[in-house]
Amino acid sequence: MTPEAETKTATGLLERLAAGELLVFDGATGSYLQEHGLEPGGCPELMNAEQPEVVQQMARQYFEAGSDMVLTNTFGANRIGLARYDLEDRTSELNIKAVENARAGAPANGLVIGSIGPLGGLLEPLGDISEDGAFEALSEQVIALEEGGADGVVIETQIALEETLLGIRAAKENTSLPVMATMVFDKGPRGYFTMMGVTPEQAVEELEKAGADIVGTNCGNGIERMVEIATKMRAVTDGYLLVQSNAGMPTLVKGENCYPETPEFMADGYAKLAELPVNILGGCCGTTAAHIKALVEAVKPEPMAV
Repeated sequence: MTPEAETKTATGLLERLAAGELLVFDGATGSYLQEHGLEPGGCPELMNAEQPEVVQQMARQYFEAGSDMVLTNTFGANRIGLARYDLEDRTSELNIKAVENARAGAPANGLVIGSIGPLGGLLEPLGDISEDGAFEALSEQVIALEEGGADGVVIETQIALEETLLGIRAAKENTSLPVMATMVFDKGPRGYFTMMGVTPEQAVEELEKAGADIVGTNCGNGIERMVEIATKMRAVTDGYLLVQSNAGMPTLVKGENCYPETPEFMADGYAKLAELPVNILGGCCGTTAAHIKALVEAVKPEPMAV
């Protein structure tokens, strides 16, 4: 990594947080792509090469709505995931193109964050993915994201500590990028846990200990539950927190998923999250540019006229 790129990364993310700036992420990726040409069962990441204008426009719309940073279209762009489409040999290419597409839709100060989703299976002995194989796949992806010019990476939508920790290690050992890590929690009779039994408090402790610069939660819950989860996380850390909330839980209407939480409803919850404080706020499934605009209006008051 060049000194110039290193400076850009620090100024773009960690230094902005250190200066006390609240940063706004983008909204949903999958639903946007489905509405703009992604066929059922299709590979979202292939659109980076075959329909780059769609991916670029997605980034542009979120930035225009007020996002400070957007995710790359690389949620499943690891060798293991891409093998399901016989695209594993295009792993580096698709990650690099994804960063370039997001950058094409970005203003001068807009940040591009590499999205690293779950590998799509369980690690041994519960599943058939070896630890070495997982680490190699994650390393290949983070290296390509840095090569493409990403300003950071987020290991997101995770349920198992083991895979999340491997993702953090892959990024820390192979790149100079700031690293975020987020997990998905469900509410049960005994409180909040991931599907693999991790609590919000445990996630914060383990992810920070592994070297994550920013930790948090995304997906799986609407804004009210995200306030509850973030409150638990903030109680055990003074570090940087990230929350990307769903627009509620979807219901099936005429064969399509519909998310119930309006931009106005979510804005009230985002204001509560900002007060905790949560340092980076954004949307996940079901959120649109309208949700991001309402988020920005709720947490970033207009500067006073001179």
